[in-house]
Amino acid sequence: MQFDPFGDPFRQLDRMAQQLVSGARTPMRMPMDVWKDDAGYHVELDLPGVDPSSVDVTTERNVITVRADRATRAAGSREVLIAERPHGSFVRQLQIGDGLDAAGVSADYRDGVLHLLVPVAPSAQPRRVEVSRDSHPDHREVVGSASAERDAVGPAA
Repeated sequence: MQFDPFGDPFRQLDRMAQQLVSGARTPMRMPMDVWKDDAGYHVELDLPGVDPSSVDVTTERNVITVRADRATRAAGSREVLIAERPHGSFVRQLQIGDGLDAAGVSADYRDGVLHLLVPVAPSAQPRRVEVSRDSHPDHREVVGSASAERDAVGPAA
């Protein structure tokens, strides 16, 4: 069971109890890959067989939460002999650093894979600092004054 710091822990316990009673197998996590490039961080989560309308991605503070549901097929007059494919609710929470832009997260779901792009915050992106080649007009006078004072005092011993 995964603790949801923004949810009701008793709801999680209730869900777990229902799973034990019903025999349903509901995973709370989904496999993922993460990589970084110039656009930011890419996250791919496997959600095979999930209806795209059930996928919900939210951001709150520095946490991205992905929720999805995979419905079970109604047994009806069928007798289920083996039920190994996971179904029910899937939840995954990703903690992101302050240098990432939670408000700029984008999501795309294709072929059973949810792709998230988490961009680097503009304030955390490296930037080139321009080095001025022209001295400040007063800088030459100060340097000139300092050297004139040194010459008046005499060479150092």
